[in-house]
Amino acid sequence: MAQHFLLSAASRTLKLKDIYRAGEDAAYLKFRALRWPETDGAAVCPRCGCAETYDLSTRRKFKCKACYHQFSVTSGTIFASRKLAFVDMLAAICIIANASKGLSAVQLSRDVGVQYKTAFVLAHKIREALARETAETKLDREVEIDGAYFGGHIRPANLEAKRVDRRLSEHQTGKRRVVIALRQRKGRTLTFVRKSEADGVSIARDRIAPGAFVHADEASHWDNLDAFFPVARINHSEGYSINGVCTNQAESYFSRLRRMVAGQHHHVSPQYLHQYAAHAAWLEDHRRETNGALAGRIVRNAMAAPVSRQWKGYWQRHPR
Repeated sequence: MAQHFLLSAASRTLKLKDIYRAGEDAAYLKFRALRWPETDGAAVCPRCGCAETYDLSTRRKFKCKACYHQFSVTSGTIFASRKLAFVDMLAAICIIANASKGLSAVQLSRDVGVQYKTAFVLAHKIREALARETAETKLDREVEIDGAYFGGHIRPANLEAKRVDRRLSEHQTGKRRVVIALRQRKGRTLTFVRKSEADGVSIARDRIAPGAFVHADEASHWDNLDAFFPVARINHSEGYSINGVCTNQAESYFSRLRRMVAGQHHHVSPQYLHQYAAHAAWLEDHRRETNGALAGRIVRNAMAAPVSRQWKGYWQRHPR
């Protein structure tokens, strides 16, 4: 029996000890190379695009010869105004890349040796950058669509006499959300968080290319897809896959997301569920890549992402 790729030595191309052994200067040069790959790490002004700069080496900053703007390797990116050392940021990215089912902020803070607040914001900035990979993606050929509900758990009362029917709307918390997944076979996974799975019909119209063949289960709201796409339906009471019709790849994604939420984060706010869902989709789509390739992809996405309006100064706006 052939060995699974993730169990092989070929999948392990980056080691945490190598990052710290190489030191701060090597990590800094790595960020420069991934920020400006077209110039082999030579600085390019983010304001005017000029490639001629002065190197302020004592401060690890640059000054543009054209507009005299001073900037650093993270200026204008999602890591702008960072305070962490480059070696610690690269180590955190390596740890996140190695976590196939996600990583809690508490564990990340302990691994890197930073405050929980720092780890929480850093992880969410990375998730925001990863979600940009599929921001404009449209799916085609064969696409599976499905939904799964998360959150809103109601703890039953201790005494049986005080317990209520948690299925009734008057006893709900209002925090339960559905993650709608559109997954192209041998392609990308798009995720959306809504209050009702029926909203997936309008999402499918926007994000699935005309002429694509859609696979869905027997939920009645998917009947409306017939007006826009050729649709095949699978009745799960009869089987999980019949004559190639199934939603197994969408279910595979939900399996990863459920393990991420239940096993790592334990509780996910509906306000941020979309970022955890997008992170799980990114991990699922790139599951066959080496950990070094995943870490490099994270850094490139972060260096290409603009300053986060949601996460920059998060704790200053949300005192705890």
